Amino acid sequence: MNSEVRQAHLLVEWRKKLQGPVAVLLGGSSAEREISLQSGAAIIEGLKSQGIEVVAIDTATPDWLTDVVQNYKHAFIALHGVGGEDGTVQSALEKVGITYTGSGVSASALAMDKIKTKLLWQSENLSTPDFTVLRDVSDCKALIEKWGEVIIKPASEGSSIGMAIATTESELEAAYLAAKTFDNEVLAEQVIRGAEFTVAILENRALPVIRLETDHTFYDYDAKYIADDTRYILPSGLSSEKEEEIKELALAAFKSVGCKAWGRVDVMQNELGEFFLLEVNTVPGMTSHSLVPMAAKADGKNFGQLVEDVLRLSVDV
Repeated sequence: MNSEVRQAHLLVEWRKKLQGPVAVLLGGSSAEREISLQSGAAIIEGLKSQGIEVVAIDTATPDWLTDVVQNYKHAFIALHGVGGEDGTVQSALEKVGITYTGSGVSASALAMDKIKTKLLWQSENLSTPDFTVLRDVSDCKALIEKWGEVIIKPASEGSSIGMAIATTESELEAAYLAAKTFDNEVLAEQVIRGAEFTVAILENRALPVIRLETDHTFYDYDAKYIADDTRYILPSGLSSEKEEEIKELALAAFKSVGCKAWGRVDVMQNELGEFFLLEVNTVPGMTSHSLVPMAAKADGKNFGQLVEDVLRLSVDV
């Protein structure tokens, strides 16, 4: 039996063992609710195309967990942001014995916290831009003088929510106050000017690298989910050596956090060709603008195959 036939046979056997409908958890109450609803809707259609029965569960409803416990054995997490991507829902599901997709509690919590993730990467000698944690007493003038351009990020938000670039002391102070409305902890990071890339991870393997180009100041919320002029370059345009280098860096970053099954790592490249890790996403977006489906397609997988793979790699049947 050759490897392709064996894989097909194993997939058929796995589908037979999958017990009952899969609960697709979506929505929630984070700042990324609307994106989660879009991701969840796409995932539902993708799983249905593979013949898998699914039910949508909005975790913004008070009794969602009781519903899941009483009716389902497996959950596909399509939640983004605080409460869904930070280990909270993962912990709740583990306590009641529901198998779920993606990374576990500790890895999810760590990946959601940009500050702790960057500290880990520094300890592992994985390159990431210089940074500091902003406080009310921080010397914004000194930071601007040191780095020139500073990007401000709420420590535990995704989808570029609350992010801004500052080039003056007053801009930095205003961006800090705005970011504080999303998170008590705010990260200030040195801006790396150059090319931006994203690397999707599936089953401990880096998929084809995507280069991102936007006319926005940076790859912000609008560029990610709304604008139609964002450019996705695939193949990335990197040399084969550089493509392999960024894949190895992204996979090392993913593993260092303890992530599993699937995810996405964002990386900048400076003008000297050096790569710098930005963040790891444990529940990447799965909308019409999303990057993991794009990378999977370049790797030979359609959307339905991708979401079934994520489910198969995650749940215990």
